[in-house]
Amino acid sequence: MLMLSAIGTQAQETPNARQARQMFNEVYEKVFGSQGASLHYKVNVASLYKTEGTIWYKGKKSKYSSKTGRSWNDGVTAYVVKDDKKRVEIYKGDDPKQSRFGDDFKFEPENYTYQIADTPEGYLITLRGKKGVKAMKEIRALLDKTTRNPIQLRIKVAIIWANVDISNFKAGGITDQTFVFPRSQFKGYEVVDKRGD
Repeated sequence: MLMLSAIGTQAQETPNARQARQMFNEVYEKVFGSQGASLHYKVNVASLYKTEGTIWYKGKKSKYSSKTGRSWNDGVTAYVVKDDKKRVEIYKGDDPKQSRFGDDFKFEPENYTYQIADTPEGYLITLRGKKGVKAMKEIRALLDKTTRNPIQLRIKVAIIWANVDISNFKAGGITDQTFVFPRSQFKGYEVVDKRGD
């Protein structure tokens, strides 16, 4: 039954949709796969909110650093540093509250349709949310034509577009030590354990 369902789904996809999905899966694996990746990002949400920073991923592990805070998630435990409050918050590694964006921005590949276009700026992959998708209604991922690395994301949340420019993308060579919280650097910070919340 499952095989017939999968065959039926593939039969409904156009060649363009299959190519878009394949290329998106490849770049998604580059970013979130077991080899790890790092990138610098600049976010602009309708000129109302701007931020930038660096983020590292490796499987379920992540680390980010920006002007407003830093986080280390080794997959089991997450440490979120709020420098303005001189506080370290500790969460379970899979707790969506420790994320800067939480469950609202959890990405499920099956919740989207895919399309690709060859543009002068790069390959543009457009993901449109299927019925019931709440937060990210549409995602446009621009890939470099040579490396197929991500260079820009546009994400539609409700009626507002967020632009994310990506630079210094590096896939591979990310060690597990990257995600270990450097406890000794934060002596004197208040520690709040939120693993029981």
